[in-house]
Amino acid sequence: MHDPIYAIGDIHGQLEELERVLSLIEKDGGPEAEIVFVGDYVDRGPESRGVVEHLMKAQSEGRPWRMIRGNHDRYLTRFLDDATVYDPATSAGLFWFNPRLGGDKTLASYGVTAVDGEPVAPVHAEAVAAVPQAHRDFLAGLPLTFRKDGLLFVHAGLRPGVPLSDQAEDDLVWIRKEFLEYKGSFGPLVVHGHTALEHPEHAGNRVNLDGGAGYFRPLHAAVFEGSDCWLLSDAGRLPLRK
Repeated sequence: MHDPIYAIGDIHGQLEELERVLSLIEKDGGPEAEIVFVGDYVDRGPESRGVVEHLMKAQSEGRPWRMIRGNHDRYLTRFLDDATVYDPATSAGLFWFNPRLGGDKTLASYGVTAVDGEPVAPVHAEAVAAVPQAHRDFLAGLPLTFRKDGLLFVHAGLRPGVPLSDQAEDDLVWIRKEFLEYKGSFGPLVVHGHTALEHPEHAGNRVNLDGGAGYFRPLHAAVFEGSDCWLLSDAGRLPLRK
């Protein structure tokens, strides 16, 4: 028998949705439930700062919560480090301030106005002053994976055929096609987000929990007991199967 472990998909600044699914988890597993968050705490939604603060507070209280870094979390830390607003993994010409990526909403939650296409330097200077160093350290220090009881939690996925120790960070936070189309076993069941769907999906070798909260659809939480998986709802556990 495996102890239940809970997981939450991409949050994207949706603090109210985060609070809602945390209440579902507490109802199912109690206040000390072990939870893994698969990344993308910021961007697009209105309360990125509030989400980060909520997670940091739980961490400081010693809750058994594991937070994994996503590509949008990395956007924020890279921008604060050196004013980077473009990642080669995105579409050409799509910059972090663009509403499609949502960096403008993240900075707005810290009181900073950013407009796509306008000069970056003054926004960077204002953001460095506005975002607490503790927030930067928290996001920059998040691990890229977490493994337990036959489950591997990662933000985007794995490159098939590459040992976990040799996986590239860019793949762990960005990969899509090669990972999503792979039908073989990864060894552990991979639990991920990153690729937004209308609803979470069990693909047999992986479970995608990104139901599109970044596009204002509901946030989802799941519970795993070994490889068995359920989504949590107001009505209780709903089996998620291939």
